[in-house]
Amino acid sequence: MSQRMTKIHLFGLVGLLLLLVGSYLGLFVAPPDRYMGDVQRIMYVHLPSAWNGMLCYLFAFGFAIASIWQHKPKWDALTVGAIEVGAVLNALLLIQGSIWARPTWGVWWDWDVRLTTSLIMFLLFAGVLALRSFVEDPNQRATWTAIATIVAFIDVPLVYFCVRWWRSLHQVQSTPDTVSSAMVMPLRLNSIAIFLLVIWMVAQRARLEMIRHQKEQVDEPARMATVGGLENV
Repeated sequence: MSQRMTKIHLFGLVGLLLLLVGSYLGLFVAPPDRYMGDVQRIMYVHLPSAWNGMLCYLFAFGFAIASIWQHKPKWDALTVGAIEVGAVLNALLLIQGSIWARPTWGVWWDWDVRLTTSLIMFLLFAGVLALRSFVEDPNQRATWTAIATIVAFIDVPLVYFCVRWWRSLHQVQSTPDTVSSAMVMPLRLNSIAIFLLVIWMVAQRARLEMIRHQKEQVDEPARMATVGGLENV
């Protein structure tokens, strides 16, 4: 195993350990919320999922620009990795939000502006992955993926700022000054933990995509030779 891969796995290990510590503090040490009680404890995974999910999409946006600019397979691989990990966190965000909404709002789902834009964000990036699956040529696939990623990213700032721009059931973003210090620590630990896990997962997914790209480069001459042979029959 290369030294680089060992360091990447270290990110995942440290992230997992921090997530266990942060979750323990959030479940058993931090006090219950004054109004929501123990229901509030889901925020220790809900908010880190939201923050890191949008951060993944931000990384994907940057990787997509680099992919168009440099036309290197590594940027395409990183774009895919960031989108897929971001989509998983996005899905967890929607599920966790629904679990929280049932006891607090009385419904599993409401077409609130934050919820709606978050769902659209998931569908847009899932659409990028679906589009990618239909393109066989690696270069064309990378270009289309990058363009679609840049377009899909338009919704990410809307998700973040919508509670400030429009009326919403969802609260405006809190700050450490408005949250109990006992609640801030597990939030920070879990946020850092998921961020480290994101680095590990994106790197692993990008590595698999590079292997796929290399295999396509090897298989392409053989495929073309086969097609050419059939044409000459």
